[in-house]
Amino acid sequence: MQYRTLGHTGVQVSTLVLGAMNFGRIGRTTQDEATAIVDAALEGGINLIDTADAYSDGESEEMVGKAIAGRRDDIVLATKAYLPMGEERNHRGSSRRWLITELDNSLRRLGVDHVDLYQIHRWDPTTSDEETLSALTDLQRAGKIRYFGSSTFPAYRIVQAQWAAREYRLSRYVTEQPGYSILQRGIETHVLPVTEQYGLGVLVWSPLASGWLSGAIRAGREITTSRSTFMPQRFDTAIPVNRAKMDAVEQLAEVADQAGLTMIQLALGFVTAHPAVTSAIIGPRTMDHLHSQLAAADTVLSADVLDAIDAIVAPGVDLAAHEKHDTPPALLDAAQRRR
Repeated sequence: MQYRTLGHTGVQVSTLVLGAMNFGRIGRTTQDEATAIVDAALEGGINLIDTADAYSDGESEEMVGKAIAGRRDDIVLATKAYLPMGEERNHRGSSRRWLITELDNSLRRLGVDHVDLYQIHRWDPTTSDEETLSALTDLQRAGKIRYFGSSTFPAYRIVQAQWAAREYRLSRYVTEQPGYSILQRGIETHVLPVTEQYGLGVLVWSPLASGWLSGAIRAGREITTSRSTFMPQRFDTAIPVNRAKMDAVEQLAEVADQAGLTMIQLALGFVTAHPAVTSAIIGPRTMDHLHSQLAAADTVLSADVLDAIDAIVAPGVDLAAHEKHDTPPALLDAAQRRR
């Protein structure tokens, strides 16, 4: 396992992060299975675990808390808030009212007195940066969080938040967690240059592109991955954008074979090769998934392999731009583009 400094924090983190989204109802992973995965991940050198309040409505946090009991100080623990937690209209977002309440809920579920990294799961267009940053700064000063970061923010919102922190003399986001894979390279255009400019640590999610780059999806095979069962539209090869992804996967498989790599090694080695990226978040649902992903921990891709990837999916290109989560609201809602 390799280790890198998380932004300018001085904290050393593994280049692979254990993501716990599949713990609980979403991935149908039991507590015993989750604990075994955490045990094996720590033994394999991973020292950062990432979860969120919204993962299975808090169940993931509870399972992580039980799995790390007795060894909290050896783990860099990260969670998130913003997504809805129930039907109550104020049980979501990044207002001071909700963040203070929900952090306490997360700490209770995790069974800890602080988290190392508290992340705003998505940019909240209804809440000012001053409101959110002042609440996070107070929580940091209270010792409940050590650092805080953003997740899936558009580049201009990352810049705006950095400016607001300076303007109002508040603590700032020190990390960003964007989606990034060989098939979704759009963040290379704006987000990664901004994170480099401000010295943010970058923890990328979905480096296997929801399973497209796991090796389990190939032309001529029935797609039976867990993700395809509840997001079928993203795997229906009758849809042109999915055919484009399949064409790219077949070409990438040839590159991997010629380099003596698995598709997982190719995919994880690609994202961790970018100088702006600190770590890649893996989200194993089973022990077999974890072992296949840990096998990529020390993968370093040659310039020839990286050039071959660039020839298949060009730098800065998203093969499925409509699947992104950082699109400005006005591009999704016509009413916001018209007077």
